[in-house]
Amino acid sequence: MKKIIVLAISGLFLGAPFTAEAQILKKIKKKVERRADRKIDKGIDKGLDKAEEGMEGKKGDTINGTKTEDGKGLPAGKESSDKVLKPWSKFDFVPGEIVIFEDNLEGEKNGEFPSQWDLIDGYVENALFSGENVIRFPIENAGATIKPLMKKEGDYLPDKFTIEFDMYLSSRTSKYTVYLWDRGKSNRRPDGLHAIDVGYDQEVSYEGGKMQRQLPEASQKPYPHWRHVAISFNVRALKIYIDQDRLIMIPNVQGNPSAISIKGATYDFGQSGDYPTMIRNIRIAEGAVELYDRFLTDGKIVTNGIKFDSGKATLKPESMGVINEIVKLMNEHPEIKFSVEGHTDSDGDTQMNQQLSEQRAETVKNTLVDMGIASDRMVSKGFGEEVPVADNNSPEGKANNRRVEFVKV
Repeated sequence: MKKIIVLAISGLFLGAPFTAEAQILKKIKKKVERRADRKIDKGIDKGLDKAEEGMEGKKGDTINGTKTEDGKGLPAGKESSDKVLKPWSKFDFVPGEIVIFEDNLEGEKNGEFPSQWDLIDGYVENALFSGENVIRFPIENAGATIKPLMKKEGDYLPDKFTIEFDMYLSSRTSKYTVYLWDRGKSNRRPDGLHAIDVGYDQEVSYEGGKMQRQLPEASQKPYPHWRHVAISFNVRALKIYIDQDRLIMIPNVQGNPSAISIKGATYDFGQSGDYPTMIRNIRIAEGAVELYDRFLTDGKIVTNGIKFDSGKATLKPESMGVINEIVKLMNEHPEIKFSVEGHTDSDGDTQMNQQLSEQRAETVKNTLVDMGIASDRMVSKGFGEEVPVADNNSPEGKANNRRVEFVKV
């Protein structure tokens, strides 16, 4: 199908001058190939855009094209950025600076086992949910447990690391358990470590429920909905967040976190209907160095913790952890001036990536201005895919290349 589409479009330009034809064909071929790889054979931007707009406007969630019985919760619709970002104004989570595992499920096939994971127990599969790829756990029995396939085996977690993922809460009984050890090698809990439970009744618990806290009433939402989970470990200190709320902080964790395993389950308790348990956008990153320390050492702050909607310059709410810290830093040190610089990976059209990086840098600058930073203390620039810091042949390399830099001027 990919070759047929490219040949058909090539025929449209038989009468065009060679230089113009070559440039246009290069862009169109690259775009068509991307769409063909994603099994979108309608081929033309207009048709794809309409499909995406239609997905956003649906009134029920779908998994692999089938509407769920409780499909009321859709991704955020037309909310303004202020309405979305303002509740995150005190969010203080800063992700690690080097991504060591990244899975945004790009290119995964529905119904297959996720390619970057290994199965410990139960059954999971890739699914398409409201137009996005997700990992779906079963609701039968006690759910399922998976672990990421890492380049380094054994004890691969550094002394400082962060974990992030989105979880879907289809009901109050949806629960996700994060083990800080490889449950595939041993079911026995290592001395000093405990499992982290998130989601059940919109709460977090650690140490078998001894440390437990529910989201404040102002942050609770009706089911079903997505939530962002963020976990930070710094030598001994453990912090656990759901969306903008830090719910648990343990200053001295006993034991050595060595690996990651994730379990998903929905405890039905007599409910009827389909209650999906799903995760997406999983990332593990190394490091937890203070932003000012990075600035003093390198003369710049490099972060991949400022995230945007795919192919857009719209900030994701979890970006506010880094942005809040930048605002704090600039308020404490009024002599600092930054060049805010956007970078992308190499996926997609080169010129589009250049424009996207410029727009994203401008979005970050404008957000900082809205938060009280004088505009004359910043300039914004975009470099597209031209200055990679890692290869673009792996999800982790691409994640490290998709970054924002705050460079001293």
